[in-house]
Amino acid sequence: MDIAPTRRLTRLRAPWPGLGFLLLGVPTCLLYCAYLTAFGLVGIGLGVLLVPPLTIAVRGLTDVYRRRISAVTGTEIERPYLPDVPGEPIHRRFIRLLQDPATWRDLLWMAADPIVVLFTAALPGLLIIEGVWGWLLAGFAGDLLTQYGGNDWYLFIHVTDGFGDDPTQRIGTAALGTVLIALGFAFGPALLRAYGRWGAALLGPTEASKLKLRVRHLTESRSDAVDASAAELRRIERDLHDGAQARLVAMGMSLGAIEHLLDKDPEKARLLLARARESSAQALAELRDLVRGIHPPVLADRGVADAVRALALDHPLAVEVTADLPGRPGAPVESAAYFAVAEILTNAAKHSGASRVWIDLRHAGGALRISVTDDGRGGASLDGGTGLRGIERRIGAFDGVLALNSPPGGPTVVTLELPCGLNALA
Repeated sequence: MDIAPTRRLTRLRAPWPGLGFLLLGVPTCLLYCAYLTAFGLVGIGLGVLLVPPLTIAVRGLTDVYRRRISAVTGTEIERPYLPDVPGEPIHRRFIRLLQDPATWRDLLWMAADPIVVLFTAALPGLLIIEGVWGWLLAGFAGDLLTQYGGNDWYLFIHVTDGFGDDPTQRIGTAALGTVLIALGFAFGPALLRAYGRWGAALLGPTEASKLKLRVRHLTESRSDAVDASAAELRRIERDLHDGAQARLVAMGMSLGAIEHLLDKDPEKARLLLARARESSAQALAELRDLVRGIHPPVLADRGVADAVRALALDHPLAVEVTADLPGRPGAPVESAAYFAVAEILTNAAKHSGASRVWIDLRHAGGALRISVTDDGRGGASLDGGTGLRGIERRIGAFDGVLALNSPPGGPTVVTLELPCGLNALA
């Protein structure tokens, strides 16, 4: 790609988002005044009722800032707030919100941002507007202004009687306007990036907040992992009880009957032996299926890449697997990744209407990254009941993340990332 046109395009666009941030300062100032008023009413108890909903409104407004800053500057800003507590009494909610450092950082943002934005993101646009005004003064607005007895100062040039007759003033005004316009476009990207850093510094989480959020996330993921393990154990117990165990009990009863029939009715005993042999074969097949569901032998022997290839061979859709793994992740990570891919492939066969699936496995940046793409109808969501939430909980136990991109009409791309190291291949 040619870099120079991209830079010119960025310089052309950079001055204008700041004017939007400047306009956004109007509701920010109004909400800030309302918030201070609510604080003033805490002494009579009314503030305890007003502060929590106003805090939620403030957080909604700062979320708008975060999204806009991320969109126009490329600086991603995470939400620093801890999750709400459902059913919490109003007075406890009031105390919890005030104890959250993010609440006070939001207040500091609302107080300072209308001033900061003037000298960062909004300054290039204001310079360009002032420069255009200089050209208008030099062209015809100065004549109109002085014709009706008005006067103005354009920086150090006094626009008053005689302005229209002095070409030096016209040229100077146009030159100053040109300089201001050039400065606005030249410094637009840098000032916009500076505003993005300002937003990240105040609207993003602090190190302490990140630690609290991480502890909360790990606590929730550990709880999900424990629940998933308990559910898996119940499933295994149920499968054993209803399948192999029932067949083994029936085999034991058949062998007891055979023992009594050996002398009395050998022919019937032979029939019962044949049925017992069939039951033992079925029980063995069910146990093998159960073992494969717990930890497939190919996964233990060959690793996650070959295990996924084996899944692809048995899948009803055309599945293409690309793997670039110079080593093997730990067994728990391999198992989580394998069953996550298996669930995604099942979803693709059941819900996507796809004919082809592409799977890419690689290790980069200290993480196992898996991308599963299908050419189906798209429109999938994490809340669509397709098991993606279960996958997210499964990999969340390893601090993994799931990303879904599924626009209507497709394609659907599910990306998994599990932090892990690699062991050398045997």
